[in-house]
Amino acid sequence: MKLIPYDEARPLRSLLVVFVAWKAFLLAIALGTTVGHDYDTSTSLFFEHMYGPGVNASTLATKLTRWDSLYFMQAARDGYVYEQQWAFGAALPVAVQAVLRPLKALHLVGGEALEPLAAIGLASLAHLAAVLALHRLALVLFKSKPLAYVAAVLHILSPAGLFLSAPCPESPFVCLSFIGNLLFATGLRPGAVAWKRILAFLGAGISFGLATSFRSNGLMSGLLFAVEATKCLLAFLRHPTFSRLALLSSLIIGGLSIAAGSAVPQAVAWLRYCKGDFEPRPWCSRLVPSIYTFVQAHYWNNGFLRYWTPNQLPLFLLASPVLTLLIKSGLEVSFNSGRGLGQGAPVVEATHRTFLLTLAVIQTLVAILAITNFHVQIINRLSSGYPVWYWWVASNLSNDKTRKTGSIVVVFIIMYAGIQGGLFASFLPPA
Repeated sequence: MKLIPYDEARPLRSLLVVFVAWKAFLLAIALGTTVGHDYDTSTSLFFEHMYGPGVNASTLATKLTRWDSLYFMQAARDGYVYEQQWAFGAALPVAVQAVLRPLKALHLVGGEALEPLAAIGLASLAHLAAVLALHRLALVLFKSKPLAYVAAVLHILSPAGLFLSAPCPESPFVCLSFIGNLLFATGLRPGAVAWKRILAFLGAGISFGLATSFRSNGLMSGLLFAVEATKCLLAFLRHPTFSRLALLSSLIIGGLSIAAGSAVPQAVAWLRYCKGDFEPRPWCSRLVPSIYTFVQAHYWNNGFLRYWTPNQLPLFLLASPVLTLLIKSGLEVSFNSGRGLGQGAPVVEATHRTFLLTLAVIQTLVAILAITNFHVQIINRLSSGYPVWYWWVASNLSNDKTRKTGSIVVVFIIMYAGIQGGLFASFLPPA
């Protein structure tokens, strides 16, 4: 890590240098990839259908609009046309439309591939904001400038790779999640004025709710509010005060905001498919009528142990390094009761220990769900949104006894992201 430029007086500038250099490296791989014809012709067909023939297949937009990006960009241009599209969160298409609408109205943009280019710009800016939010969050928790800087660099290098630049929801999800974590950590400061803590919790809930509208696994952040609301309720019952009631209310509202990030799109789908003169879809009559869970199971074969088939073994092997990293770091922090990241690492103040412990539990649960319920290989990009493992690796790099482990992780991330960039741009698996 000594090769990474670091100006202690201006760490944000150093992070910007690393960010630009890494993005340039990955984009150079994407633009320079010439592995014959595309494994899948979906991108060329999409651009020809949406923007007409003649779109240059070597452009940045076509190289990064792969896999799930096609569904998001189709929705950004035409809305949700087919039921299976509801497996993909509506927030990214809505955000792209919101960016382009005023620009089109003022005649400031024109030409081809507007939606993918706008999404690429949005993803890149969101990734940069996530880096800065993670850096600040580490400073709040650990009071260690080197650890905060190295953790932020690790997020730049994330195994999510090109997914954090492509027209995908990963970057906005991570950005909003890290901002939510930062606001929540701010609200935990007992010395702060009550109304500032209330605003911090409400802001965190809104941020997590928006993150959930990009990716459904954002619902796991509700565990932070459930744990803190329980603590606040017990404190209120022991000694009722108006400020404690207000804090409890803000935590409940924040938690409901996270649920709204998932419930609102479901309500929109319910009104479209379950209310009308036509025959309602099968999921409409369920106890919890969720189009998302139905589509994931019916069209994408998601569900408990559904991915446990012999032909998926290579993908489990591919995901195993990141799964090991998430589970090992999560369990170590959990067994340490959230006091810190291990031997020799900075100790977290008592006010934030439950917060760190809950983050570790959330990260571990997501890894377990990836093994049992998801298409397991997506954990390589989902991991970008969970901060504990970044801090854990950064802590390992600062300790003579564990530096080798941390170095191996860094080498793996760089190699994986680089190789994945070439495969992604060629429309080759894994995705």
